[in-house]
Amino acid sequence: MNTYAIDLTLKPTTFDLWHVCLAGTVALLALLLIGVLLTLLISVSRCKKKPADQPVQVLPTPEPIVKVVEKIVEVEKIVQAPAPEPIVLKEATPDAALQLLGLLQKEARFIDFIKEDITSYSDADIGVAARVVHEGCKKTINEHFTLATVRNEAEGNKVTLPEGFDAGSVRLTGNIVGSAPFTGTLIHKGWQVTDIRLPKLTQTYNAKIIAAAEVEL
Repeated sequence: MNTYAIDLTLKPTTFDLWHVCLAGTVALLALLLIGVLLTLLISVSRCKKKPADQPVQVLPTPEPIVKVVEKIVEVEKIVQAPAPEPIVLKEATPDAALQLLGLLQKEARFIDFIKEDITSYSDADIGVAARVVHEGCKKTINEHFTLATVRNEAEGNKVTLPEGFDAGSVRLTGNIVGSAPFTGTLIHKGWQVTDIRLPKLTQTYNAKIIAAAEVEL
């Protein structure tokens, strides 16, 4: 059997195609490595050449949560609707009312009529007395007051009350549903006083005495 011995210490004396390809690959890899290194060096140099005087943006420091809550409370106070004005009740002076009762008693015997027990009288007797009271009351009212109707329309006609109408001068009755404007039938025109002409009172006048007691001598 034939045996072959290989001497590994021998050096090639000629270059074949395989050695040429191997040398070209090594050279190409070396060029790629050099290109990568050059790119890194250029990037580093550009970062170092960045101007130092370029202003640096400083983010604003966030406000403390307490100040934010205070601002929210202040805004709520500003937009809060103003509180309605308190209703001031004025006390009615009784002197004028007492004076009017005195005038009705003087001209129409008004207090005597309403204090009389009329259950024992006939309708005819009451009618006669009522006529006297009516005439006296009418005289007193016309002499000391000027009256006018609240509404000028004829009773029984249809009227329309716009939004915001004066509820003190017009009273709604019946089936009240929804909001103004309202359309309904005028049942009563209403009355209002446009002028008052009550006599002036002296300092010593006692308005509580509606009718003085009479003593015949």
